[in-house]
Amino acid sequence: MSSVAKVTEITASSSKSFDDAVTEGIERASNTIRKIKAAWIQEQSVTVKNGKVEEYRVNMKVTFVLD
Repeated sequence: MSSVAKVTEITASSSKSFDDAVTEGIERASNTIRKIKAAWIQEQSVTVKNGKVEEYRVNMKVTFVLD
């Protein structure tokens, strides 16, 4: 039996860390996308306010298997 996968791009953010942004993004995506199998972190960035990191952002490509 073969399967077909699709890739979608999402952006997630966190005030805590890059790891938290990834976790939050995958958990949120799982609410509407079933059978997520992998994620590739394409880009990381931060926003800065008054010389301090305000927000961690990640752009990810999420792979999921189609029904």
